Amino acid sequence: MAAIASGGDPLIDAFIDELWLQDGLSRNTLEAYRRDLLLFTRWLAAHTGTQNPALASVDETQLAAYFASIARHAKPATQKRALSTLRRFFRFLLQNRHIAHDPSSGIGTPASVERFPRTLSESQVEALLAAPDVNSPFGLRDRAMFETLYACGLRVSELVNLRLTEIDLNQGLVRITGKGAKERLVPLGEWALDWVRRYLAEARPQLLRAPCEYLFLTRFGEPMTRQMFWLGIKTHAVTAGIAPAQISPHTLRHAFATHLLNHGADLRVVQLLLGHADISTTQIYTHVARERLRQLHAHHHPRA
Repeated sequence: MAAIASGGDPLIDAFIDELWLQDGLSRNTLEAYRRDLLLFTRWLAAHTGTQNPALASVDETQLAAYFASIARHAKPATQKRALSTLRRFFRFLLQNRHIAHDPSSGIGTPASVERFPRTLSESQVEALLAAPDVNSPFGLRDRAMFETLYACGLRVSELVNLRLTEIDLNQGLVRITGKGAKERLVPLGEWALDWVRRYLAEARPQLLRAPCEYLFLTRFGEPMTRQMFWLGIKTHAVTAGIAPAQISPHTLRHAFATHLLNHGADLRVVQLLLGHADISTTQIYTHVARERLRQLHAHHHPRA
């Protein structure tokens, strides 16, 4: 059974199935791979005049023309992701003897640009955490979710997929299943632990409609979705006086990492807590942390 719905091209379907079976990638990641391949297929169809272009017949000249085309409007990070997708796809075709030569092997990597994640100051995080009305079951749920997200540095998908069996209230630990089905244990911290306990005692019973294994529920007693959480965090951000441009689905995850580094945490420890496979991914936060330290120095030092 395919991991996600078929896109119509059997080679793309087979590639997506292999990613799912071998790497255990999430549905969102698999859809991103498929989306990149379908964008290339549409471009190829338009430029060859063929309704169903054969991906196994693509040559290096066509690939180079494609990347020259998207370079005019796509950011370097988008180009880099598209190239990564196509390289992996053609490597899959080569390994399965659908092609005799990898046409992506000679395509150079787009110039990288430094990307700094959006984050919040500690005072802004405090304002956001305090924004929900904890006298209502929905506000208490949102407060518990925000506290958990900030305390553990979770991805939003990891947060909404948390099950009751994955949180240990006695030891204050959360077992997270992250990208590639990799598990990690993350401390919850006393503040978040207290709010989760209160949510379980006071709010969740009011939201529950039928037995459900998920920790955080909607008003209909169903598992929280990424979209509903995103809508909630934007609403509470307005209450907290935070501009919409400063908020993203990963805002509290970014704040978690940046604030840990600002307070002297080791980069390797932050990498483990975030569940990054490569420390180079974690290193983007050191730039944010250094910038924050420069701002503090400029503000407080008498000779700054």
